[in-house]
Amino acid sequence: MLKRAMIVVLALGLCGTAAWAYKEHREKEAVLLNAESTYQRAFHDLAYRMDLLHDEIGNTLAMNSRKSLSPALAEVWRLTSEAHADVGQLPLSLLPFHKTEEFLTDIGNFSYRTAVRDLDKEPLSDKEYASLKKLYGQSADIQDQLRGVQNNVLKHNLRWMDVERALAQGKETKDNTIIDGFKTVERTVKGYDNADLNSPSFTSFQNRDDHYEHLEGKMISKKQAVATVKQYAGLKTARQAEAKPNQKGARFSFYTVRIKDKNGNETTADVTRKGGYPVWFFNKRPVGKQKISLNEAQKKAADFLNRHHFEKMDMFESTQYDNVGVFSFAAKQGNVRIYPETVKLKVALDNGQVIGFVADDFLKSHQKRDIPKPAISEKEARSRVNPKLDIMESRLAIMTGDMNREVLCYEFLGVLHDETYRIYINAENGNEEKVEKLKNTERAYGKSI
Repeated sequence: MLKRAMIVVLALGLCGTAAWAYKEHREKEAVLLNAESTYQRAFHDLAYRMDLLHDEIGNTLAMNSRKSLSPALAEVWRLTSEAHADVGQLPLSLLPFHKTEEFLTDIGNFSYRTAVRDLDKEPLSDKEYASLKKLYGQSADIQDQLRGVQNNVLKHNLRWMDVERALAQGKETKDNTIIDGFKTVERTVKGYDNADLNSPSFTSFQNRDDHYEHLEGKMISKKQAVATVKQYAGLKTARQAEAKPNQKGARFSFYTVRIKDKNGNETTADVTRKGGYPVWFFNKRPVGKQKISLNEAQKKAADFLNRHHFEKMDMFESTQYDNVGVFSFAAKQGNVRIYPETVKLKVALDNGQVIGFVADDFLKSHQKRDIPKPAISEKEARSRVNPKLDIMESRLAIMTGDMNREVLCYEFLGVLHDETYRIYINAENGNEEKVEKLKNTERAYGKSI
């Protein structure tokens, strides 16, 4: 009897396990099916939008009315934005696709910049029409290649999940049609680098150095990268430390460093291989109760920058998140604040230690600039500011305007309705370039105040 009961219990257990396994399998299949559907939709949307983009660029070439041209270029910008979003939903993070994304960005930037300008006062030049004509032909090439990939995907019922696995594992799949197709698109777009895209609308975005190519110094070793992070993070000893070079496809060469201190707290960082400049680092240690003020933490941050040769930096923004102070500093050239050269720091308010540092913008933009003299006076610029704003500070500053174009401005800091705003007035033509509402100290939700 006991033996029979045990058999029944085991049988029920096996049935339960089988049911659980089947349920898990069904749920896993549902997740995979949903991911595959998302990838398929994004890919087919991308191909469709490249068709529309090619047609819309062709429409702008045929137009003679400036009234029609502005909305047509706005439509081009919208389509490139949506195409970018489609690319972002595909599993291409491990497949170099930067040139194609830059190509879409260039089209979007040019079309947006042109659509919002007064075409009656500043119509398209012959050079810009020639550039549009080239873009029309280049978009046709991309359109044809994507259509070829799409045809094979549908014909052979190819799965994007197989592409994702192949890219993640670095292995070849039985049919590499999708991967090979996108590599072909990327190679084709690389051939466009010498295209005549020299109008300010095109080049303004490209002025930003995303590759850190201007960095000075020798190539450093893994050991030197670890030593640099230790110095920046204030770590005298480490229980464990490693540095790994970046994988292929990155826009610049760097080491990713991970260090564990004697308490097991981890510090992670990226350090450029050329020159050994920390792009960022974060110390993940727990932060205790606040013991120093935000003002004291600001002094700690400024001292940190001075010790690491970040000279002539102005603190322009400070915020407190729970027991951490976050500070933004901008470089200064003469009496002009250079906002593109920004460094951010996180300071623990329990002991004043710098536990976070981001110099990405500074490293990309740092250079000696030829700053022109303002064409209008500060008084004239001030007259362009909303008269209801109570102005507290003013200065000259270089900020990043539309399409990452650097603009010399008068910066005004003022208060309106108990809120603080930063307003930038173009120092050349008096236009209002940008208005920013400054953040207040973050409230720690879930805790008593």
